[in-house]
Amino acid sequence: MSELERIERRTGTGIVVRGDDIDTDRIIPARFMKAVTFEGLHEHVFTDARFTADGVPKDHPFNERRFQGASILVVNRNFGCGSSREHAPQALHGWGIRAIVGESFAEIFFGNCTALGMPAVTASREDVMKLMDAIELDPSGEVSVDLAALTVTSRVGAMPVRIPEGSRQQLLEGSWDASRTLLLARDRIRETVARIPYLRGF
Repeated sequence: MSELERIERRTGTGIVVRGDDIDTDRIIPARFMKAVTFEGLHEHVFTDARFTADGVPKDHPFNERRFQGASILVVNRNFGCGSSREHAPQALHGWGIRAIVGESFAEIFFGNCTALGMPAVTASREDVMKLMDAIELDPSGEVSVDLAALTVTSRVGAMPVRIPEGSRQQLLEGSWDASRTLLLARDRIRETVARIPYLRGF
């Protein structure tokens, strides 16, 4: 069992999806949530916004060649609202997104991002718009989300960002990965179970 993954920084190129109140059904439509695993969900990210009913590609950032390979998603206000489905951040993660910068996030969507080790940080509307413009002007430019310094750095310089301290510490310490945390602590868990009388013999 490998050690916990401590996430201090995510760096890569950016991709911009503009618009407020983009809900989880737009991120991954419900009709694609039929599998018992999350495999293949990334193929359907923003499907209804990206393609016509006949499968003809529309004008959408996730279809543009210049944004392929991007790992930092930049969005506007209340991203991930609507249904609490964890498939939305799973689909984005499967596509290659490793951090999200936005004006605000729906609370459950934010929590699901943290559980994947995918930092979701917030910034002022002015700073988000500047970052969006910079990425669209030069998609090859590097964007760095620094959880230790609480900054996002790009061609327009460093801007301050926010993230709830509890989630920030989970990411920095590696405890965001609940399953791995439990597995690494299995010896201590067994010791605790052995000391509890009503659990002996199970």
